[in-house]
Amino acid sequence: MSVHDDPHAWRRPAPGRSGRMSLPSWRWLSEAMWRIEHSFGRARADARPEEDTRVRIFVILSLFSVVFVCLALGAANAALLAPRGGVGSTAHPNAVARADVVDRNGALLATNIVHYGLYIDPAEVWDRRAAAAQIKRVLPRASMTKLNRVLSGDRRLIVLPGLTPGERAAVHALAIGGVTFEPEDRRVYPLGASATHVVGAADTGGQGIAGAELAFDREIREAGLRGENFPLSIDLRVQGVLENELALAAAETQAKGAVGIITDVQTGEVLGMASWPTTDRLNRATSAHYEMGSVFKTFTVAAGLDTGRADMNTLFDASQAFMIGNRRITDFHATNQVLTLEEVFLHSSNIGTSRLAVEMGPTTMRDYFTRFGLLDAAPIELHESARPRRPNKWDDSTLASLSFGYGIMITPLQMSAAMGALTNGGRFIPLTLRKGGRPGAAFRQVVSPQTSLTLLDLLRRNVVRGSGGRAEAAGLRVGGKTGSANKLVNGRYDATHAVGTFAAVFPADGPVNARRYSILVLIDEPGTFPRTGGFVAAPAVGRIADRIAPFLGVQRRADPYRTALGEKIPAFEDVEGDGR
Repeated sequence: MSVHDDPHAWRRPAPGRSGRMSLPSWRWLSEAMWRIEHSFGRARADARPEEDTRVRIFVILSLFSVVFVCLALGAANAALLAPRGGVGSTAHPNAVARADVVDRNGALLATNIVHYGLYIDPAEVWDRRAAAAQIKRVLPRASMTKLNRVLSGDRRLIVLPGLTPGERAAVHALAIGGVTFEPEDRRVYPLGASATHVVGAADTGGQGIAGAELAFDREIREAGLRGENFPLSIDLRVQGVLENELALAAAETQAKGAVGIITDVQTGEVLGMASWPTTDRLNRATSAHYEMGSVFKTFTVAAGLDTGRADMNTLFDASQAFMIGNRRITDFHATNQVLTLEEVFLHSSNIGTSRLAVEMGPTTMRDYFTRFGLLDAAPIELHESARPRRPNKWDDSTLASLSFGYGIMITPLQMSAAMGALTNGGRFIPLTLRKGGRPGAAFRQVVSPQTSLTLLDLLRRNVVRGSGGRAEAAGLRVGGKTGSANKLVNGRYDATHAVGTFAAVFPADGPVNARRYSILVLIDEPGTFPRTGGFVAAPAVGRIADRIAPFLGVQRRADPYRTALGEKIPAFEDVEGDGR
């Protein structure tokens, strides 16, 4: 038989030096098919139909076996070798690759939960009116207007994003043609409004837009890719107490707003931060500005002690008003006598601190205010941290105002950072929301350790016998300073629009490097009277310290002024403060 007589001759491989190894893979397949077909031909020619059948069965089984092996290998590869995060974790464009945000003890603050977008292709819906009615029945929050608009169209469109798994199941059970779902990872905050201003939020595209979600956006994403959590410095137990007591204080005082901050003064870690009301998007702790009144006397006294311009026994004449030009500076509760520096602080004398500030002069006052961070935004990762409203000139009148907390508007976060520097040995440490503190953060020495120790004792004395008596917590050695200021309304200071503050530290005893915590409570425009910090803010501080001490490991014990049960030491004279 010639080539022309053989109908399959054109399929045969041409002879070559390397034989079949030189043939492309498609020619191997061609040759295999030729041989199979040739076998069928021989079987028919030899009148062996059963051989023909066996060959065909063998071919079919072989093909199915190859397909099955390929599918099995693919499934094994997907299950065992898929990247961390799950098979198909990037299968949809709305996936949020963000880590869970947790508190310092691992309690969940933010996580991702799969939701679903509801889509409808009207071309596949048989009865559009019935479909709209049924979907609205099981999904009441769906807009009937949107449903009808999509169903009356001619292309597939989204009807409603963010369906929960339960809502998806209810719609799916309707078995309506043309209804499909697409997964969408959603950022959810299981604690609702708790810690909302600290944690912040991320948008539907997985981008941090506020709070810690924005401040640590890149790191949260990276932790998510590694399959790890991202811990904050917040202690959810402390945060819960702070929010609870802040809301209670605001209700008791009929306040417009309130702020609370709790920090570890040795590390700068923020353990709790709350802004009330929680429904207000403004984080008053980071972004609201206040003249805080007599809390600033702490910094004025510290500067006087640290520069050597005064000691605790230095005398200041507060027997009459202090005149600066035509301006007359008086005390809230005048003593009309000469006071020691200690008495100036305990009686919260505007006259005494004004005289000290003017004596120190603008250069010294500006220097110490800069050191305490009062002239710059509070150093913390939050983008919302606002700069203060500072005075333009530093004349004697301004110095007097600054000495008792007028003429400068700062954020509560600035006050918290400054109080930490006063009570940790004199080191200004940047505040942080990172668990364990900010890595590699440098501190600056603001005042000497001795000045810090002196202020700690003075703050404690102020709670025991000064204006902060209502902040006492049995056995916890609370120290602090009250602050009261009227707001500027229509160009005049209005006593009916006031701010009451208490800045505290506990325990106030022990060495400068002892574990110690700062509590700041600010009540904005209390409606009750009196509106001073000693009455509206100090009681909340005492209750907060009492409740969080067990979480922080602070033991109750006696000090020179009170027993562990809070009873007065008879040898120590107690004088009720005025609450200013």
